[in-house]
Amino acid sequence: MHRRDPRLAQLQWDDVRLFLALCRSRTLGEAAQALGVDGSTVSRRLAALEESLGASLFDRGRSGVAATAAADALLPVAEEIEHGMARFAGAAEALERDVSGLVRVACPPDAAEVLIAPALPALFARHPGLRIELQAGEALVDVGRRAADIALRIVRPERGDLIVRKLPAVRWVLAAAPELAEVLAPVRRWRDVPWIACGDALAHVPAARWVRAHGGDEAVLRTDSVRLQIAAVEAGVGAALVPAASVRHYGLVEVEVAPALWEKTSPWPEDALYLLTHRSLRRVPRVNAVWELLIERVEAVLGGD
Repeated sequence: MHRRDPRLAQLQWDDVRLFLALCRSRTLGEAAQALGVDGSTVSRRLAALEESLGASLFDRGRSGVAATAAADALLPVAEEIEHGMARFAGAAEALERDVSGLVRVACPPDAAEVLIAPALPALFARHPGLRIELQAGEALVDVGRRAADIALRIVRPERGDLIVRKLPAVRWVLAAAPELAEVLAPVRRWRDVPWIACGDALAHVPAARWVRAHGGDEAVLRTDSVRLQIAAVEAGVGAALVPAASVRHYGLVEVEVAPALWEKTSPWPEDALYLLTHRSLRRVPRVNAVWELLIERVEAVLGGD
């Protein structure tokens, strides 16, 4: 009868986290950063894990780490453990009764400034024990792996044990600083607009595609940050497609377009907007409080656009 190696009984969740971080990283340094430890700790813990398993999990080289066949075989099981731990943590958190504690919200910088920050006084007035961590950035945060508790984004997730709520769409309009808007109005040819446009990283979003289709190839400025686009518009550098709610917030004005040009132009683009959280967190009181307030805020701001 095969006897189980007693070292395997000592495996812990941190060993699985280490393994998953290495599978999802290109180097020991990247894995260390994801885990919040230093590279030597990762190297030492990996060696101990491989010794316990009696198998080599990763090939180390100058270019980084590469998973072995043994690691590939273990990965699906490790991901099942990760999902189980997320469900366990969510179930434990659902035992809470008080609306208090930290809620991490991930969203684009513009949404943080226009939609979320103005709603925080009302949230804290209702629930003084709440604390919010705003992760404002263009990159998509993996809510399925609990990198954030709630996310607001324009891309619907295709996988993960998530609850997704579709919100009112974000409508984009041509905006400029008041002085430039007066000079441009009414726009009779799109090529006459000094466009501020998206860079390659955002080339797939509806607003970027619309600008490319209407003469924005010769943009005076390109950037992959919507907030930087708006800052450039505020400074009078040029005009850009801006979320309609942001036009008012930043003191910009919508640029008038000649009716004759509109007749041969497609409508302003829109982005679907989604609110999502891990299924295990949906009924946790502190997460639910933020979730409901964000829905209320977004519908109030965007529902009338």
